[in-house]
Amino acid sequence: MKFISWNVNGLRAVVKKDFAATFQKLDADFFCIQETKMQAGQLKLELPGYRQYFNYAERKGYSGTAIFTKHEPLSVHYGIDTPAFDHEGRAITLEYPDFYLVTSYVPNSGAQLKRLDFRMGWDQAFQQYLKRLDANKPVILCGDLNVAHHEIDLKNPQSNHHNAGFTDEERQSFTKLLDRGFIDTFRHFYPDKAGIYSWWSYRFHARDRNAGWRIDYFVASKRLASHLTDAKILTDVLGSDHCPVELVTDQFA
Repeated sequence: MKFISWNVNGLRAVVKKDFAATFQKLDADFFCIQETKMQAGQLKLELPGYRQYFNYAERKGYSGTAIFTKHEPLSVHYGIDTPAFDHEGRAITLEYPDFYLVTSYVPNSGAQLKRLDFRMGWDQAFQQYLKRLDANKPVILCGDLNVAHHEIDLKNPQSNHHNAGFTDEERQSFTKLLDRGFIDTFRHFYPDKAGIYSWWSYRFHARDRNAGWRIDYFVASKRLASHLTDAKILTDVLGSDHCPVELVTDQFA
């Protein structure tokens, strides 16, 4: 099975940039989207063969997630069961017989780390939510998790040490998630691969210079390790300041 995750930085915008052709070419079983930046009724997507699920933020033109899937789920859940964090459309969970699929757009800590406390509160609540799911059946989590875990995961670690996405607090929180029984699937296959990123600032020609960050992930329950086939970062796919990331598994479900 093929899973794709992509922060599109505005679904209506990326639809004007050959999204349909990219979507068809990737031919995923599950195609997860973050930062849709839209409300219900603002866009009608024709995706034959796919079921569509959206979680919208209350604030217009902000945040939001979606999943397009060929496989009908047993159940669909929106949010992470914490009211303080469930008004920004940041998570969708699909339940299947043998696993949960969760897509998430994790809050950014913002300029001058003004939202770091909110972010850390999200991390705590989200990890508790994932732990509850994982106690029932394995989890595949994907999305823009807004953290570069190690220095290998961004081009300029020294100058970004105290910036959003690379603070000690955020990195330690991600370590804590992995320590709870999860795998960073890209590092599972490519532990030492450097220079591969999933996000580049629109400023200073960052993408042309490959001055990027790896902040988009597929994270899986450790007990799924034997079912993982490959994990990729599709750096050649354009249309957003992020590129898609991919996970391939065997037919365990």
